[in-house]
Amino acid sequence: MSDEIEIDIDDIERRMDGAMAALRQEFASLRTGRASASMLEPVQVDAYGAMTPINQVGTVNVPEPRMVTVNVWDKGLVGKVERAIRDSGLGINPVVDGTIIRLPIPELNEERRRELSKVAAQYAEHARVAVRNVRRDGMDQLKKAKAAGMSEDDHKIWADEVQELTDRKIAAIDKALDDKQAEIMQI
Repeated sequence: MSDEIEIDIDDIERRMDGAMAALRQEFASLRTGRASASMLEPVQVDAYGAMTPINQVGTVNVPEPRMVTVNVWDKGLVGKVERAIRDSGLGINPVVDGTIIRLPIPELNEERRRELSKVAAQYAEHARVAVRNVRRDGMDQLKKAKAAGMSEDDHKIWADEVQELTDRKIAAIDKALDDKQAEIMQI
């Protein structure tokens, strides 16, 4: 009977990987004092009557460590792109030069670095909670399978595999957090 009962460990791992991907995206949006094209990914521009990602209205470049430039393709959108960057909450003052918008990245002070480090820790905790929720769903599947006739040994094997997967993902989240906090605190 236990041959018919299968736990989809690949689905569980895929869902845990989704939590990691979301964490990486949140970390990429945190400003560390260094210029990065990914910091503009969440910015949406009202272009041609629709909200459009900034990378679809211009070319985003990082010509130097403390500067991001956006070369807007349509002159008529320069003002809208500038306004979208100002309103994005990134704390950057755009400088317009024709169709090129320069974004000088200011130095972070010690207090701001600590705040960003705490925000990174919150993002990591959300990812840990998401992984634990996926683990709980997997364990619930195992309980149902056991009630449907899964042997005690098979149940233990699958439970250990789900737990090991969870431990690996939590360790990866912790490492990503340590790396991000080190990057934030680096002067």
